[in-house]
Amino acid sequence: MAAPGARSCNLSGLLPAQTSLEYALLDAVTQEEKDGLVYQYLQKVDGWEQDLLVPEFPEGLEWLNTEEPISVYKDLCGKVVILDFFTYCCINCIHLLPDLHALEHTYSDKDGLLIVGVHSAKFPNEKVLDNIRSAVLRYNITHPVVNDADASLWQELEVSCWPTLIILGPRGNMLFSLIGEGHKEKLFLYTSIALKYYKDRGQIRANKIGIKLYKDSLPPSPLLFPGKITVDHVSNRLVIADTGHHRILVVWKNGQIQYSIGGPNPGRKDGIFSESSFNSPQGVAIMNNIIYVADTENHLIRKIDLEAEMVSTVAGIGIQGTDKEGGAKGDEQPISSPWDVVFGRSGPEVQRDNILWIAMAGTHQIWALLLDCGRLPKKNELKKGTCLRFAGSGNEENRNNAYPHKAGFAQPSGLSLASEGPWSCLFVADSESSTVRTVSLKDGAVKHLVGGERDPMNLFAFGDVDGVGINARLQHPLGVTWDQKRNLLYVADSYNHKIKVVDPKTKNCTTLAGTGNASNMIGSSFTDSTFNEPGGLCIGENGQLLYVADTNNHQIKVLDLETKTVSVFPVFRSENAVVDGPCLAGKPKTLPKLPKSAPGIRLSPVAASPGQTLQFKLRLDLPSGTKLTEGASSCWFLSAEGNEWLLQGQIPSGEIESISNQPTISLQIPGDCLSLEAILSISFLKKENIVLHDFKINFTLLQIKDAIEIQFTGSCIRLG
Repeated sequence: MAAPGARSCNLSGLLPAQTSLEYALLDAVTQEEKDGLVYQYLQKVDGWEQDLLVPEFPEGLEWLNTEEPISVYKDLCGKVVILDFFTYCCINCIHLLPDLHALEHTYSDKDGLLIVGVHSAKFPNEKVLDNIRSAVLRYNITHPVVNDADASLWQELEVSCWPTLIILGPRGNMLFSLIGEGHKEKLFLYTSIALKYYKDRGQIRANKIGIKLYKDSLPPSPLLFPGKITVDHVSNRLVIADTGHHRILVVWKNGQIQYSIGGPNPGRKDGIFSESSFNSPQGVAIMNNIIYVADTENHLIRKIDLEAEMVSTVAGIGIQGTDKEGGAKGDEQPISSPWDVVFGRSGPEVQRDNILWIAMAGTHQIWALLLDCGRLPKKNELKKGTCLRFAGSGNEENRNNAYPHKAGFAQPSGLSLASEGPWSCLFVADSESSTVRTVSLKDGAVKHLVGGERDPMNLFAFGDVDGVGINARLQHPLGVTWDQKRNLLYVADSYNHKIKVVDPKTKNCTTLAGTGNASNMIGSSFTDSTFNEPGGLCIGENGQLLYVADTNNHQIKVLDLETKTVSVFPVFRSENAVVDGPCLAGKPKTLPKLPKSAPGIRLSPVAASPGQTLQFKLRLDLPSGTKLTEGASSCWFLSAEGNEWLLQGQIPSGEIESISNQPTISLQIPGDCLSLEAILSISFLKKENIVLHDFKINFTLLQIKDAIEIQFTGSCIRLG
């Protein structure tokens, strides 16, 4: 609610006065003139008979980065406040964050400035506090954020666009609004003069606001929000964009890190591996020991030479570009938020990949970087190094068209190539239209595949529905990968927390894996395993394995498309020190010890290979009608007495939620085995209020190969 004796209002009340100011600023030449015009504007607005007051934050809203909820008319009194209305999926909102970071570095709350993020979600998934919390960490947002899940403030102020900034005076009085991105100069001008104006009048207070950063409570986790992943089919390696740590990992298939390039802090530097740096890298593509990286928040395409161990820039100038045509040499061509990259060829007669296709999320287009001389459809011969637009007008739309420059995308975020006939196309995960589209490699025609709707201006046709073509519904998909073996396309349906599969021949889209709940569980099958905003995926092992960057779970998950099982891909250094576990974890758990009287089952030895993932299905056979007591914990845990090296980087324990949904237990044999024999114990502990008359445990080994021999034992106990 508003302060007593004043009126609350919407943004339209500012429009006449601010429009006059902005016209006057167009004619101002010197900085002194501009400062004077803004100062005079504030004198006028501050002298109005009634303030244009922002409404109070409603009670009961959820807050992040604060010790307690904030009040406009108590805590923010005496501050110049910037309200940032944003939604975390929006590329324009992401583009605004560096401006806000720069402003916060210039002025602090002691100077009288405070920024408050007002998160007003576009997608249902973005209304969930845990998901906003992940975004706050991912984008290094250190100011308070309120979850306006029902858009009450948005509606009351009649905000109409993401992002929108509203600058308030020390009484909660609205002074300015800025709509969209690209207003850094005005933002600094308006803020600095507002601070001076109210400081001159003694109305600025230097009190601190209780900030409690979410990131300060997190334990270290060497994989942080991995965005994309790709396979090097020649050398048996994976390349992971460890986005939250601003680095690229090159990892052997057994999980051992070969190279860690960049990180842990953001930066923009070429050179040797130990000195180079990235800023929230996303898409990666590898060929002949060369990796190309979509260095998203640096607005660059980077090249990693694994033989020379050097990083260089091949496209972009390091600041966000607005050019929607391109055509300059790569390192002279400004680009905007590249999100994914994939190799391709300029024609069927070309013998090797000579194009790097780029999902240019920031300008809503598909671009091309010429790795060698070549020709794009309907283009003349182009020189090596040329970087230019291939498809998309630059308007944020879901518009399909036979002419590639007239088509419209909405934040394209994932690419995959099907060069063979009859497909001969790029598949595009078009995140903000919640669609998957195709771009013909023959003539550039852009066509619909699944999701969205026919109205090209409607970017709100999202959901979670299996179906055919336009009857299917996705929610902000970020990744796609083509399965040449099966002629199928896999989609990271990110905000539905699922992996979906599309048959491009029939346009049928169905759920392959995931329950739709954002969590982290390895189930007994694809459909009872869970993900949390998966952002990228790729096919490996001749179509047997699907690797998924499970972004908000800080993991790489592996889906075996033949056995239909899911496992976690652990990552470790060559000195056997684990740098990536399956989840963010705090202090190591103290595992319970079972009494010697606990019944045990000894299984026959099995052989397994270093680097191989073993999986066991736990089945508790209980008397008919038995249920696990609600509120009482039931769990399994692993132990390997004398062979603790076997459990490094593993999930050592887990909950058993119900009799009908019992877990599959995964164990990846380390690449460097310290013994040729080991005994692994899998134990079950049950706390309940009922009496079990008879029970038994069966462990079924789902996957074995030759090598190290392991003896498995099982034991259980119940505590009544």
